Amino acid sequence: MTCQRLDTRALGASGIVRALARPPQDVDPQIHGRVESILAAVRERGDAALLEFTERFDGVRLSASELAVTAREREAAERAVGAATVGALRYAAERIEAFHRYGLPRSWRVEDANGSLLGQQVRPLERVGIYVPGGRVAYPSTVLMTAIPARVAGVPEIVLVSPPSQDKSLNAAVLAAARVAGVTEAYRVGGAQAIAALAYGTETIRRVDKIVGPGNIYVALAKSKVFGQVGIDMVAGPSEVVVVADEAGDPEWIAADLLAQAEHDPMARAVLLTPAAGLIERVAGALEKRLVGLARSAVAAKSIENNGALVLTRDLDEAVAIANALAPEHLELQVGDPFALLPRVRHAGAIFLGRHTPEVIGDYVAGPNHVLPTGGTARFSSALGVEDFVKRSSLIHYSQKGLSEAWPHVEELARVEGLQAHGAAAEVRLTERGHPS
Repeated sequence: MTCQRLDTRALGASGIVRALARPPQDVDPQIHGRVESILAAVRERGDAALLEFTERFDGVRLSASELAVTAREREAAERAVGAATVGALRYAAERIEAFHRYGLPRSWRVEDANGSLLGQQVRPLERVGIYVPGGRVAYPSTVLMTAIPARVAGVPEIVLVSPPSQDKSLNAAVLAAARVAGVTEAYRVGGAQAIAALAYGTETIRRVDKIVGPGNIYVALAKSKVFGQVGIDMVAGPSEVVVVADEAGDPEWIAADLLAQAEHDPMARAVLLTPAAGLIERVAGALEKRLVGLARSAVAAKSIENNGALVLTRDLDEAVAIANALAPEHLELQVGDPFALLPRVRHAGAIFLGRHTPEVIGDYVAGPNHVLPTGGTARFSSALGVEDFVKRSSLIHYSQKGLSEAWPHVEELARVEGLQAHGAAAEVRLTERGHPS
């Protein structure tokens, strides 16, 4: 296995950023067409289209009555995974819930000197859908990270969709997590057709207000295309980690963290930024050693070779500057004093401070959400949180005195915009005839 090595002394910081840039790839127009046809079919034919696509794409023949996962199946799944798994899920769930309660938006009101009242009313969404990928790798942690903030926000209906296995079942750990997290409904359907069902509704699955959760290119495209009919969290790309380390960094720990991201997907990105040339050599050796015997070594090796990088920087300041330009999903500061560097970090989905804080702790049990912006979008977007499951309504109550004070300014702005009726709607309330008796 080889890993790309770069040096800012040769390329400069901007050259490193260009070398690591991954502009959005053009998606094959045929894939766009397939997604659009799936969305249209589900919108027009409902359950019949869901069953047809499930058989075609997943090789599973279902009846409409088999789409929904029963309460008995969810209970059986919790028993099947065993006490250790349930205990780990509950431990993680408690920490995720506690963290997200700190960020719960609240309604507020304020009264000005004229007795006018202004404020904001916060209400939870009524029904949200969470997509959980299927296949060979199960993601019960994603169930916790998507469903628990929704429940904390007060969403009464949380709907899980996931593609079925050949025996028509959903992964037992996923269903156990759904029970722990408070999911209220679950359906065995995946892909773009599941997104269509959540967005438009079918005879069996009622439409939702928002769809969250990761998926493949078909799921991501489907989410982008139904946005506007429903809300979505984000269109996520391959996972990524950037590690900033000093000369005291442990090469085994750093290599372990890089491989933890690389094993996700061949498109995953793992990057080390350090001013310590010797550390780069030691990390390269540790990567080779740790790949041996790794269950997903082929995936991890391809990720490291195609998308990984070991970057030598002039100093830690330059390393952080490059990290800011990359705006990674995960940023680790494996340095002696991470809090000294923290004020300089401007763009990252999640920041892991110190040598004893591996990124995987955030994947599972720390509490902050692991649904994060990727592909540089941390420049303008944030981790999934309770605020994604509420809506805010502005409250405005004007007194007569407040309206009188505001009127000249309303009249002037309405005149500037050429909207006479706007000004008149305020003026009529200030004339003698306009006052209520």
